Amino acid sequence: MNFENMNIWCWLIPLLVGILCAIFGYLLGKGSVKTIDNSAELKLCHDKNAKLQADLDACNKKVSAIPAQPAATDITSSLGATAEAVPVLIPFDAAAAKAVFGKNIKQDDLKVIEGIGPKIEGLFKGAGISTWKALSETSVASCKEVLATGGDRYKVHDPASWPMQAKMCYEGKWTELAKWQDEHDHGRL
Repeated sequence: MNFENMNIWCWLIPLLVGILCAIFGYLLGKGSVKTIDNSAELKLCHDKNAKLQADLDACNKKVSAIPAQPAATDITSSLGATAEAVPVLIPFDAAAAKAVFGKNIKQDDLKVIEGIGPKIEGLFKGAGISTWKALSETSVASCKEVLATGGDRYKVHDPASWPMQAKMCYEGKWTELAKWQDEHDHGRL
């Protein structure tokens, strides 16, 4: 018996079967691939992108047309701080407040707010809330917590409108504040 001839066929047959399977698999796979045409969808996306870019350019032109506010940057540059570190303050106009209320109003006087008297003002100042701006940024829940530090006698007060009134004071909206206070009785409808 010739073992050498048999050894060749043991290698040759699996090799030929493997090659034929590979060719058959390739042809089968290539024939079942479908080409998807996304060119219309791609064009739509490009058009949307172009429109959004045009809108962005128009907005940037509007923003660049607005004159810059040099006061905030001058203050920050002289202090060596960043623009975020120094808030832009709205100047207090005592004459405008006096014209509306008929009496002198001191800056950051929390008693201007309907429902806040001297003792409640003391509670807020003790809690570190001593300006209209600070009170305008305080939540109603935090205002209630400050009132609770004064004891049970302050539970009857409703601070729901105090941050809003403080914001009107801070922004110098004296006429609107006086109108709101006239329409409400002790901060309530």
